[in-house]
Amino acid sequence: MRHLLALITASVLALPAFAQDTGLYVGGHLGQSNAKDSCDGFTVPGVSCDDKDTAWRLLGGYQFNRNFAVEGAYTDLGEFAATGPGGTAAAEATALELVGLGMFPLSNTLSLYGKAGVYRGEVEGRLDSTLVSGSTKDTNTDLTFGAGVKFDMTRNVALRAEWQRYQDMGGDDTTESDVDVLSVGVLYRF
Repeated sequence: MRHLLALITASVLALPAFAQDTGLYVGGHLGQSNAKDSCDGFTVPGVSCDDKDTAWRLLGGYQFNRNFAVEGAYTDLGEFAATGPGGTAAAEATALELVGLGMFPLSNTLSLYGKAGVYRGEVEGRLDSTLVSGSTKDTNTDLTFGAGVKFDMTRNVALRAEWQRYQDMGGDDTTESDVDVLSVGVLYRF
């Protein structure tokens, strides 16, 4: 038994460290967005409101060391809509972002991370009703932040699961809303 325990301990300590300390990476995420305030005011009978949609993100970054990286991304946050007997009001949101990631390695292959930075968002709103129709477009710059976990499957491939918030997405002509995204993603390191 003692020899088996010594063999297992030696095997675990001899495992190669998959995580690279530095380098460029690219990746993508897929998940669900939730525009937290987009359905406020639509609680009348006969009106349905959908404040959730599919979100996706394409990203690229540079990891400076085991604990710090910088990342840029384009995120499509989806469409949020309210529908009633008189028509539909909808909004589509996208964001360009630049964030810093602080990572805390738990092992050679598993890390927790937090992220914070800024985004430039665009919300396109539409109103289609029997009385009036029209569209608006707003852009804004605000804060984004989140947290997640990363698992290094190989030296070049990692999986991530995260939560991220885009604070006060929208602007003057569309309703402002915090948008939360829960997603999973894959990274490829060069």
